[in-house]
Amino acid sequence: VQLQASGGGLVQAGGSLRLSCVASGTDAELDHMDWYRQAPGGSRELVASIITGGITRYKDSVAGRFTVSRESGKNTAHLQMDNLKPEDTGVYYCYSETYFGPGTLVTVSS
Repeated sequence: VQLQASGGGLVQAGGSLRLSCVASGTDAELDHMDWYRQAPGGSRELVASIITGGITRYKDSVAGRFTVSRESGKNTAHLQMDNLKPEDTGVYYCYSETYFGPGTLVTVSS
């Protein structure tokens, strides 16, 4: 499985970004697609998950601001990030089936 995340960029605090993740290399529907992030100097942490059936889970600090979704029948997921805060800055990675894709950088300025 290969995962490719996109959509990062520079945004002011309070702004929004939408990340996308496309998985390739498999015809099967992935059981879950997750978003991780790694802040500068920090460790990689789970931010949001979506599993088969559309069940979603969020890190407490992003709940209510981030929304993870998945395109029906596709191995494509999105992370809508609203009301961004400087502490959301980091490299965001898509993860599924033990694979991490290359990250996309999100920078939130104060």
